Amino acid sequence: MSDEQKSSGLPMASKWDPEKIREEEQFLQDLNAKPFGQKIKGYFKLTGPAWMQSAMTLGAGSAAASVVAGAFFGYQLLWVQPIAMFLGIFMMAALSNITLTKGERGYEVVKRELHPSIAFFWALATVVSTVIWHFGQYALLGGAFWDIANVAGIENAGDSKTIETVVRFAGGFLILGINIALTWNYGGKSKGIKIYEGFLSWTIRAVMAAFLIVVVVQAVKMEVDWGGVFKGFFAFSVPGEGSITTILGAIGAAVGINMTFLYPYSILAKGWGKHHKGLARFDLVMSLFVPYIILTSLIIIGMASTVHGNLGEGVTQANFKPIDAAQALASVLGSGVGRIVFDLGFAGMACGAISAHMVCCGFTVCEMFGLEYTTKRYRMFTLVPAIGILGVMIQSPIWLPVIASALAFTMLPIAYVSFFILNNKRSYLGDAVGKGWKRIAVNTVLLIAVILSLIGAGIKIKGGVIDKIAAMTNREAAK
Repeated sequence: MSDEQKSSGLPMASKWDPEKIREEEQFLQDLNAKPFGQKIKGYFKLTGPAWMQSAMTLGAGSAAASVVAGAFFGYQLLWVQPIAMFLGIFMMAALSNITLTKGERGYEVVKRELHPSIAFFWALATVVSTVIWHFGQYALLGGAFWDIANVAGIENAGDSKTIETVVRFAGGFLILGINIALTWNYGGKSKGIKIYEGFLSWTIRAVMAAFLIVVVVQAVKMEVDWGGVFKGFFAFSVPGEGSITTILGAIGAAVGINMTFLYPYSILAKGWGKHHKGLARFDLVMSLFVPYIILTSLIIIGMASTVHGNLGEGVTQANFKPIDAAQALASVLGSGVGRIVFDLGFAGMACGAISAHMVCCGFTVCEMFGLEYTTKRYRMFTLVPAIGILGVMIQSPIWLPVIASALAFTMLPIAYVSFFILNNKRSYLGDAVGKGWKRIAVNTVLLIAVILSLIGAGIKIKGGVIDKIAAMTNREAAK
């Protein structure tokens, strides 16, 4: 692989060699002539880039939005996550079509084909949203570590407030240190990194398995309202007060603007080209869409069948804590074990997102300022979102990621509008823009995604900015 090719993707691109890529392309061409079953089996061997997107999206935002949705609205919001990810997958597929057709860096394409200011704001929004999400990830981590300490009885020892601060920050700095080591040596073969990544994957699997057990046990006990589950997926209801923020948070957590920036570089890092388009779409479905829908649905159903309707007096979305959410697992695994599995599982999800966020910032800042990539710069810029560690002291850790995702959602239209235009720009993509009914169908879905992102951003800006400014103005006028 040439130096130019190596610089087109993420730092770990250098481990791919031209001969391997040529063999892979020939394998894919041969695969296209085989029956559907053999083609799918062959695709499974080559999936990859979308797993990094899974690490980003299966973090505090998605987990917290699912927990809040199930605990406070029962089965009614089951439709949100599938719809959000379905639209996101189509937009990511459009992005893969753009990237794989020309093999160019995403930032340079947007800068040249649309406008330099659009590219800059895309990158800036990526960094800003990543910092916002980092506070949410560390808030969930701080709450998880403190809840584990409570299970161990530490809260009853001495000055509990001081001890809580120490526990939360100690846990936060531990995770930050581990993630620095991980992201600074990305693509390396360190045994410690493999152990850490193994821990993340198994904790996520553990919480998925735990909620699966909850759903199965509740189903055996006839406690799952399957009619409500069906209606939750297809009724598209908006329950009322508080649900809008939860819905926007869920949509914002499904596919964030930083994912749209990271994804094309992940593809280039694998050395993928135009022969990988079918594989890229399959990868998005099997490595991102399927695990996301399974996990978020299990969490919502598990929370709806156990916690919903059984929240303690005075518990609201604003003060909802891990100990409240862990009731779902406690009812099956026991109080102490259930809380620990819940806390470790969600901490693992947050850690995976933190790692991916740091990698994203490491090269995004270089791109937006036109800096030549160097290891020193990459390592320095991975620390940009580290200010989020202050989030460990947030006292309502589950609600913060939902709010953070809703805020970050306001920036998503920048990416969605850009990709829609580029994917239909024949002067750039040529015949890759598609034709006939398939192009019409794809563009219809993409347009729906664009419109919903604009509406969602408008709702959040109106409620979070315009209405608050108007309220302040009215208060000043009344004095």
